This record gives sequence, C-alpha cells and structure tokens, in this order.
Amino acid sequence: MGSIAGCRGFEIHRAAVGFALVPPDQPELKILHRWLDCWRGVGDMVTGMGRRGYRLHLTNIDASTWRATFSRDAMISAEGFGADRTPWGAVQKVASEALRRAVAKDL
Repeated sequence: MGSIAGCRGFEIHRAAVGFALVPPDQPELKILHRWLDCWRGVGDMVTGMGRRGYRLHLTNIDASTWRATFSRDAMISAEGFGADRTPWGAVQKVASEALRRAVAKDL
C-alpha cells in the first residue's frame, strides 16, 4: 500500500481530524463541529479512514462511554484507541491517534 502520508487528501483529512478535537470556541470551529459531531460525521470519518485502509470497531461499553479502535488488520492490535461520552468523540480521538502513528511510522 505504500506510505499513508502519500495518500491523496491525507493532509486535509488529518487537519479536519485534528481541528475536531479543538473546542468549538470560534465560528469556523463551530461549523466543523456541526459537521463532525453527529452520526453523519462518524460515517464521513469512517469513510476517510477506510480509504487509508483502516477499519473501525465501535463499542458502547456503558450508558455514558463509547470506545473506538481503528486497525488495518483484524488479527493484530489496533493502531489507535479512543474513549469518550459520545461515539463521534471516540472516533475523532482514535482517528487522530491512528493518523499520528502512521505519520511517525513514515518518518
């Protein structure tokens, strides 16, 4: 598959994921959060990560906690882990971690 950082649109995807983790204090961030902080945002995040070879595992472990992992191979450990009170928060955290690890691996 080659370098993940060389994939088309990687930097834009990485920026969107990174800014999604910033509290929406500014109008521009409010727009981004309106897009990503919902089930539609989870779907878009999963689609983008899927284009990079990742598969999502999302679990509601109790009434107020969601756990997400992304992996490229179901038989090896996850390449990122995130937990949050919302499914989109967990997915955003794990996407950020997985992309950070991918860039570090390419260096």
